[in-house]
Amino acid sequence: MFVKSVETEDIARLPLAAFEGHITVIDKPGKDFDHAIRYLKTKSIIGFDTESRPCFNAHQPHFGVALLQLSGAEKAFLFRVKTLGMQKSLCRILSDKNIIKVGAAVADDIKGLQNYRHFEPCGFVDLQKIVWEWGIKDKSVKKMSAIILGMRISKSQQLSNWEAESLSESQQKYAATDAWVCREMYKRLLISEKNPLTPEDLEPKIETV
Repeated sequence: MFVKSVETEDIARLPLAAFEGHITVIDKPGKDFDHAIRYLKTKSIIGFDTESRPCFNAHQPHFGVALLQLSGAEKAFLFRVKTLGMQKSLCRILSDKNIIKVGAAVADDIKGLQNYRHFEPCGFVDLQKIVWEWGIKDKSVKKMSAIILGMRISKSQQLSNWEAESLSESQQKYAATDAWVCREMYKRLLISEKNPLTPEDLEPKIETV
């Protein structure tokens, strides 16, 4: 059984974990892109996430999705969709019902990608919508990772510039980890006994004055 919630100070005591496989950044069609598609087509479960350049004030224009991350167990691919676009073969991965794409709050990510090219999303799993079945109330990727996997992931690159000319090693590691960890959480849930939250647990907490 998993705990319902975890405190920030408890997360800080957990071991830091990150994706340790091979990371490929792809910004144009070609050999790397073709290899990525071939690899992803063979997988039954992959991790999914996107990144956008952050907006720091209300008057700043909102930037679209800059990066699409898809990860298996040992390889992660970072597609720079601002320059690559949403190629048809990439859209087919996202429309394939036989390839489970696992993420958190996936609806907004999908909408952002559809601004480049329309596709019918199939086979998506949103961890935020299912963890309650295992008795988990927290819904941030950081807290879910702590509860489900017993590990801490870094969010230090979250507000970095995802449209930079080149992505730093730290950015690449962060982006790959965010997709990979969603896959790992889902796989752990699949082999764990369900213990659903009660209706009372699901109600928002009312703060007393």
